[in-house]
Amino acid sequence: MGRIPQVTVVSDRRNWINAYLQVWLPALKAYAEDIVWIHDAAELEPGDVAFFLGCEQLVSPERLALHANNLVVHASDLPRGKGWSPLTWQVLEGKDEIPVVLFEAAEKVDSGPIYGRRTMAFRGTELIDEMRRQLAAATFELCEEFLARYPDVLREGVTQQGEATFYSRRGPADSRLDPDRSIREQFRLMRVADNDRYPCYFELDGQTFLVKVEKGR
Repeated sequence: MGRIPQVTVVSDRRNWINAYLQVWLPALKAYAEDIVWIHDAAELEPGDVAFFLGCEQLVSPERLALHANNLVVHASDLPRGKGWSPLTWQVLEGKDEIPVVLFEAAEKVDSGPIYGRRTMAFRGTELIDEMRRQLAAATFELCEEFLARYPDVLREGVTQQGEATFYSRRGPADSRLDPDRSIREQFRLMRVADNDRYPCYFELDGQTFLVKVEKGR
């Protein structure tokens, strides 16, 4: 089985996964003749396989039609946990084992057949950067496995089954701490906060205070 002529990767310009993509993309040369990396789905041009990684853009059916296959990686047991920030929401729910699936993008969000699956296991002390590192590794394993078995893997897609649930988009207010509750009670929220983009904070006596958590050496 020869290499795929072209693989495209689409990621949002400010997404955390970009730092990992820079290191990983050269590995795709083992599977594809040409690798294209863009940050705007409007720039998509005809190709063979497209991966949408760290991409929150809504892509039109016309854009999806430019590639034979369009793949997305999502950190939940689809169709449960569709929507935004599934890793964060599940950690806040108390889960320490998080599924990661690779599936075909479809016009209906997060609804296409599943081609691969991994499970991340956490001890309960990892901060967001450590969880993201593990998610990036699982993401790239799934993508490479798909490419290594392409196109035969298309016959093995599993239709999503079960009742769909949806996570909402998170905003700054979701990182708010209660100064009257203990650190232990709120540690899961502190674990998933991004110290740069949406740090934890609390309000006390009319003032707002930021809380940034890092591991000691």
